[in-house]
Amino acid sequence: MTQETRIPPQQAGDHAAWARENTAVECRPHKVIRENREDGTILLRSDYPLGEFAPNTGTWLHRWAEEAPGQVAVAERAKDGEGWREVTYRELLQEVRAVGASLVARGLTQGDTIAILSGNGLDHLILSLGAQYVGVPVVPLAEQYSLITEAHPRLIYVLGKARPKLAFVDDAGRYAEALALPELKDVEVVAATTEGAPRAVTPFADLLAGADADVDAAHAKVGPDTLAKILFTSGSSSDPKGVMTTHRMMCVNQEQLAASMPFLDKRHQAITDWLPWNHVFGGSHNVNMMLRCGGTLVIDAGKPTGKGFATTAKNQRERAGTLAFNVPIGFSMLADAMESDEALRQAYFKDLDLLFYAGASLPQKVWDRLERYALEVRGALPLMISSWGLTETAPSVLMVHEPIGRSGVIGVPVPGVEVKLIPDDDMRCEIRVKGPNIMPGYYEDEERTKKAFDEEGYFITGDAVRFVDIDDADKGLTFDGRVSEDFKLDTGTWVQAGALRLKVLTELSGLVQDVVICGHDRGEVGLFVFPAPGTASDENTSGGAVTEPHLMASIEERLRAMNAGTSGSAKRITRALILAEPPSVEGQEVTDKGSLNVNKILTRRADLLERLYDNDDPALIRV
Repeated sequence: MTQETRIPPQQAGDHAAWARENTAVECRPHKVIRENREDGTILLRSDYPLGEFAPNTGTWLHRWAEEAPGQVAVAERAKDGEGWREVTYRELLQEVRAVGASLVARGLTQGDTIAILSGNGLDHLILSLGAQYVGVPVVPLAEQYSLITEAHPRLIYVLGKARPKLAFVDDAGRYAEALALPELKDVEVVAATTEGAPRAVTPFADLLAGADADVDAAHAKVGPDTLAKILFTSGSSSDPKGVMTTHRMMCVNQEQLAASMPFLDKRHQAITDWLPWNHVFGGSHNVNMMLRCGGTLVIDAGKPTGKGFATTAKNQRERAGTLAFNVPIGFSMLADAMESDEALRQAYFKDLDLLFYAGASLPQKVWDRLERYALEVRGALPLMISSWGLTETAPSVLMVHEPIGRSGVIGVPVPGVEVKLIPDDDMRCEIRVKGPNIMPGYYEDEERTKKAFDEEGYFITGDAVRFVDIDDADKGLTFDGRVSEDFKLDTGTWVQAGALRLKVLTELSGLVQDVVICGHDRGEVGLFVFPAPGTASDENTSGGAVTEPHLMASIEERLRAMNAGTSGSAKRITRALILAEPPSVEGQEVTDKGSLNVNKILTRRADLLERLYDNDDPALIRV
């Protein structure tokens, strides 16, 4: 590696060209086919072919049990917190088949479901794969549905919708309150740890023991259209939608990813990952990527929170992977820790091929720091990218798969999908999609399914995007908010709330945890601010609003700078209120994916919304 490689990126001229020259893996350049219709609609698709895909997830297990039987498939930290529990591909296939046989012996078929109430874990994964192996769909749920009493209505709703024949928890004592619900009275409950159970439960070891059942016959009936799982999206109401996820959707999506990033097949990849499996990205994208390439999944019990990050850092020092997936706050916390933790820095970047963020835009300052660390450790960069997709798309539809040297781009279509863009006068485009990785519909909900697709069969995502360069589709798209989040001021002017929120989060980085754009039927755009931890004192509050002078002044100053040179009432924040209470999980202000439920926040905090538009309120920040 030449000395020139180590020049700081901001001094290297064309950052994208510099990144291409210094990325460690071989990448496929973006190649997009564009079609412009007479009505203004734009169609995009990849120019790369989509290869053959496995008929079901069990196919991957059989392949690697034969080709790499001793390769570690899954590992999680032992209960003593020091050692590791590891399962090879040979062992994983054996245990999956044993669990599958136990389910068949109980009479479970493709018409039944299994609810998984607890979070990520090795037993959870074995049960999930065992059920998929014999065609029984699993319903992985956010653990807070069970652990937080106020969230039980959502759990009860999902149980009533899915009607499971079996339910699983990792610890019966910890989930005792949920297991005592009458909705589970006639459901067999299986627990990895049975101590403290409020009712009779079956030890998970009983399922692992297997049964005298024709597991091969059951597996032979599992094809691409067999339902593999039902993922309930949190949405903005108290009634989640069950996304029917087939084996085809998951297996096709992995081939789409491999076709976009062929370096995935160059070796057995590894990830150390915390992303929850009730969410499509953690449970379908990341888990299945390891199974498809014969990789190693290290289950990280940590999270990007003040309490959980120490666990993540310890796991990354000991078992860092070749691929890294995280949300922006997770990468920010890692970057901060690496400043003073050389062991973490060395372990993380030593063998890293891919650094992948999703969920929001990664601050460019964090991106630049990660590039610097990678150069210091490896002398080259991992491919640094993002993508876009939904639970309904299994998930990837758009993906960056070439070095671009910047944050904020969500990519180009992966092979096999077609994207329909419907632009407005400002070239902001509603995005709709069609392809083999798109869901067949919502579980037992014909009305919502019918509304989800347009007259041409494209899935209506509700998201908006923009071209990086309107004349060059190969440069990709950027996310521009949710069409459904947009609202009108009392002047009739539309506010693009999602795009404005992303801009505000960038401007207020370091001061805020999140924000809510307000102003529906009002004369001005206002802002609810959830302050970053440690920025506000409990003593300086007034009726649920923060009155910390220094924080108020800092936010006012940055918002004024953001407004400078911006014309139009729909793009200017003129007032803000800092909220003393963080987003409430119990109050359903936070979805199981960690995003804000804006409607619930505005409804639950209606009094604060009125204060936001009271010019005499002492907590009001006037910009």
